Amino acid sequence: MGVTLGVTAPTPKGVTPKHLPPLATAHLRRFDGVTAMPLTDTAIRTAKPTEKPYKLADEKGLFLLVSPNGSKWWRLKFRIDGKEKLLSLGVYPETSLKKARSDRDTARSMLAEGIDPSQQRKATKAARVELSANSFEIICREWLENKRSNVEEAQYKKALARLEKDVFPWIGSRPIAEITAPEILTVLRRIDARGARYTAHKAKSEISQCFRYAIATGRADRDPCPDLRGAIPAPKTENLPSITDPKGVGELLRAIDGFKGTFVVRSALLLAPLLFVRPGELRKAAWDGFDLDKGEWRYFINKTKTEHLVPLASQAVATLRELHALTGHGPHVFPGRDPKLPMSDAAVNAALRRMGYDTKTEITGHGFRAMARTILHEELHVKPEVIEHQLAHQVSDALGTAYNRTKFLKERKAMMQLWADYLDKLKAGADVIPLRGNTAA
Repeated sequence: MGVTLGVTAPTPKGVTPKHLPPLATAHLRRFDGVTAMPLTDTAIRTAKPTEKPYKLADEKGLFLLVSPNGSKWWRLKFRIDGKEKLLSLGVYPETSLKKARSDRDTARSMLAEGIDPSQQRKATKAARVELSANSFEIICREWLENKRSNVEEAQYKKALARLEKDVFPWIGSRPIAEITAPEILTVLRRIDARGARYTAHKAKSEISQCFRYAIATGRADRDPCPDLRGAIPAPKTENLPSITDPKGVGELLRAIDGFKGTFVVRSALLLAPLLFVRPGELRKAAWDGFDLDKGEWRYFINKTKTEHLVPLASQAVATLRELHALTGHGPHVFPGRDPKLPMSDAAVNAALRRMGYDTKTEITGHGFRAMARTILHEELHVKPEVIEHQLAHQVSDALGTAYNRTKFLKERKAMMQLWADYLDKLKAGADVIPLRGNTAA
């Protein structure tokens, strides 16, 4: 391999010493190869632009290209394998004379070993790009986006916010295949130290899922998170607040009847205890899933990836027919301020607070599920498997068959009407004597 380490920088045509400051003229090289003085910071700083670009030579192939717009670019001219090449070494003054010379010497050392510094730079840049493309943050955002359509939008936003706040700043730029269990543990301990143990475990779960996605897409070999089992103590489990005392339920139902908010939110409050579906499923309910004549509501559950059927008691049908007159012209049963979108996920909880209920300690929109599960079993003696199917829980039966939307359908229809009638009596303040029917144990 032929390598030439020092090459002269010829003076451009049309540029003569009279165009240049006195301190710069000494550094112009001519084609005759006359050696010039090394550059100085003063000469570089005082070099003025001309109509055409010109070069100020330093030593060993390094020169400064002064452009008509005043920019000053460091260049190194060299030959390798008989070909003349240029290597950019930065812009003055961001790249100082000292730094340019140091980079020149590094490049000359590569040339002495037969390495083309321009090709080496391209390879290094390509490696950086590849590492950047395989960084934890890039892959994690890709994983989140892929699962976005299968989860609640609020769940997606919470996961992203958690990762942006607690994970990405620390390991986001790291190549995912190089991240170790101790690095992840440091991230989790930082979260736990501020008293957010539940968040630390959620972050660990999301980090692990990201690694499994990276493995599936060929960008990582293993998930280090299982190595951290037990490293962060388990958080104390806290059930979402709910009212399961019949007397308290009656008081809540009477408060809902007297709610002074919008008709849409009031209707959602009336239906929440009757249907006891997940809050997100209720607020996103679409009219095309309802058959009010049959008394049925069918929809797909993202959480369990199943079709679900909710038998509608006569009280629920009456409320829905009344609401249909207001919102039935659009897709959403409970439209928000923008009719193209469902109402806010905070609407029901905000309404409960307006009625004087503490959503941290007394009742939340999700608490209607626990209310129904507890009272249906303990007060109305409904079979647990019938309740669990209506709650759309993934609980296998004796044959190992998971949730089936039509299983126990006859019993579930009877249960939903029994439940609605029971709630009416609680709201009226009557003493309720549980009845045992086809849904009893």
